[in-house]
Amino acid sequence: MAAVVLSIAGRTYRMSCEDGEEQRIEALAHYLEGKIESMRASFGEIGEQRIIVMAALAVADEATDARAKAQTVESDLAGLRAELDAARKANDALTVRASQALKDAARRLAKLNGDLSKPSASADDIL
Repeated sequence: MAAVVLSIAGRTYRMSCEDGEEQRIEALAHYLEGKIESMRASFGEIGEQRIIVMAALAVADEATDARAKAQTVESDLAGLRAELDAARKANDALTVRASQALKDAARRLAKLNGDLSKPSASADDIL
């Protein structure tokens, strides 16, 4: 298990994390610190705890929006997969029909070729 030392809102925290997650945890802390500083710039000094809670709510709001967008994308993807499946089935059906039509045409051509190969009556015979 790894550990990182973070500075958030002027305080230092030692946090445990999985090996290899240190950089991500540090980036998240940096992002939160940026939110806190943005809130301070917008609202001034309204109390450290209030600023931290407002920043946390802003991050939670972003996460909620991201989850909603992800769910929409997943739903759209499911719809597209269903359309793709239907298109593949339609394509398979068309392939079968085209193959059958080609076989029928080949059979008719072979019959026509056989009919044309037979000796035919001459024009004098017909008259």
